[in-house]
Amino acid sequence: MVTFQFIPYQDIESLTSAKRINKLLNIVKDNRIVIMEGRLTKEEEADLIEITMEEIGPKFKGIELSVIYPDKNSNDLFKKIKGTVANVLLGNRIGLTIIGPASIVKKIEKNPDKIELLTKENGSKLNSKKYKS
Repeated sequence: MVTFQFIPYQDIESLTSAKRINKLLNIVKDNRIVIMEGRLTKEEEADLIEITMEEIGPKFKGIELSVIYPDKNSNDLFKKIKGTVANVLLGNRIGLTIIGPASIVKKIEKNPDKIELLTKENGSKLNSKKYKS
């Protein structure tokens, strides 16, 4: 069974970077896939990957990480301006972050109209879960 845990941005926005990373990593270590509103900073992503690499062992195989941003390739000037204003006002709340244990998540693929999360079951079988973005 695959378990997802949604984390609203308000649950982590007041945490320090270290506490934010530890909270997310602890959830993933419990074999749950995190779906977080917003995104980590580039430095936090790098720290998360570094800490994950240090903690890899027989029980913890690492993580799969993907960040989905709203459509930035739009040719509509109004949408670009609206997106820029929203980004200034909301900061890292824009987007969606998915973090899962590498023992469960094989790959996360992003397409224009969907997210495809490929999971492993029983160590070998590959399943596909599709979610509209």
